[in-house]
Amino acid sequence: MKVEPFSLSLSEPLATAAGDIGSREGFLVTLQDDEVRGVGEATPLAGWTESFEECERALRAVANGDRDRAELDPTETPAAAHAVELAHADLAARERAVPLAEWLAEGYRTSVPVNATIGDAEVEAAAEAARNAVEDGFETVKVKVGVRSVEADLERVRAVREAVGDIDLRVDANGAWSRPEATRAIEGLTDLSVSYVEQPLAADDLTGHAALRDRGVGIALDESLPERGVDSILETDAADGLVLKPMALGGVHRAREIALRARDRGVDPVVTTTIDGAVARTAALHLAASLGIERACGLATADRLAADLAVDPAPVKDGRMSLPDAPGIGVDIGIR
Repeated sequence: MKVEPFSLSLSEPLATAAGDIGSREGFLVTLQDDEVRGVGEATPLAGWTESFEECERALRAVANGDRDRAELDPTETPAAAHAVELAHADLAARERAVPLAEWLAEGYRTSVPVNATIGDAEVEAAAEAARNAVEDGFETVKVKVGVRSVEADLERVRAVREAVGDIDLRVDANGAWSRPEATRAIEGLTDLSVSYVEQPLAADDLTGHAALRDRGVGIALDESLPERGVDSILETDAADGLVLKPMALGGVHRAREIALRARDRGVDPVVTTTIDGAVARTAALHLAASLGIERACGLATADRLAADLAVDPAPVKDGRMSLPDAPGIGVDIGIR
């Protein structure tokens, strides 16, 4: 197993709980079996996964033979586990000459709808960005909220709704609201026909999320999934939907298992990324395709990178991403 570090500049800084970051740094993991090569990606993100240093230590230990790959804990070093698992899956799918989605499931979709995301822009800028997204073919728009007051955010979402008409509209609070704020917000979002609000409360407040359900707007949990786990979320009936980030969950297999368990309980999964490189981003697309997901997923993140690991094999077209016409993940990174 070969481990190679990389650094990808962002098109604009990414705000995280640990501060703004200007690049995504990680590791490519490659496996070679005769003439067939599998590749995986570990792109840790503070607040979601282990640190860059912890990720490197785990990967080097496996590469040096000091640790078995089965010993990687997807809850302690999810990015490292993601990369190693993905490299093995890519290799296996390439050896069978099938797409990763087919290797994961017998039935799969060849394309997946994706959403456009609007950041914390002023009212007119948010409305204009939404109009541009619809003109580009997106049928789902997600608006970031939570930085401003609830009333200011409702004004922004109202402007977006008026700008785009009858399309699927979501909001993402990233856990910023208190329970009273979330209650006020949902009352206003119901009138704007918002399909769901993502992570309205803090990640550990499952009881509060459960209390917000059945009020006219769905509740989707994102940060709560790695924080509390799927079992706790399902036991407390805290969500109508789950947002799955394979990098933060320890790999596509674990993310797929969580999605299937949630779906069996009537909880709808979607797949998104942590602003990953082409390898992990395209693997997340295969995961969504293997699950037959019909709702838009948060995979249209390539434009957040100023540089990438490879030419994007699955660019967004008319609000959808299509699987690459190649075996395995379908990404040619050209490394030796």
